[in-house]
Amino acid sequence: MEGVRVFLVDDHEVVRRGIRETLQDTGEIEVVGEASTAAEALRQIPTAAPNVAVLDARLQEGSGIEVCREIRADHPEIGCLILTSYDDDEALFSAITAGAAGYVLKQIVGADLVGAIHAVAAGRSLLDPAVTRRVLHRLREGPVQDPRLAPLGDREREVFHLLGEGLSNRQIAGRLGLSDKTVKNYVSSMLSKLRLTSRTQAAILATKTDTLALPTQPLRPVGG
Repeated sequence: MEGVRVFLVDDHEVVRRGIRETLQDTGEIEVVGEASTAAEALRQIPTAAPNVAVLDARLQEGSGIEVCREIRADHPEIGCLILTSYDDDEALFSAITAGAAGYVLKQIVGADLVGAIHAVAAGRSLLDPAVTRRVLHRLREGPVQDPRLAPLGDREREVFHLLGEGLSNRQIAGRLGLSDKTVKNYVSSMLSKLRLTSRTQAAILATKTDTLALPTQPLRPVGG
């Protein structure tokens, strides 16, 4: 396929520049826009009308996965390719349920990234069949819940899980596409419901409860 239009979303200018040069050097891909935050991306992508949006999963301001979710809801003709530095089951699940056509690691070589973009532009999925089975299992069965966490709402559970990964409020806000203040409020509410006095106690409890675990199978990302 020739003449593929791509929009890049990454909060590191050097990364965007490297990807842009790699894509444009092919002579087959045109980078029609760039953004460093979720808000910028959501404003610019509809106007730029790309065939494919290449989205960093984690941004300093917002989340590429949330951008994917909103873009796919309003513009299903735009394919979304999630690009990330992390081999993360939870981010993978979120990307798939947001409607992403593919999920690749930043270690991917240039030729493979170009191939992935062409595949998404052509309407193909890059998801490994084993990954798809894991997602379907989770959708059918749902996560295993610890009864101690019953009082928590969905967002509070997400915050709880990310605390267990050692993330700060700011990092959690970036992962979930929320403001720092909103995350702080969720943490306070969560601690109150769990009758805990500190986020450290919550993090310790989170390491003992795998509330969001997927069945363990190796992830084989494209290019990895």
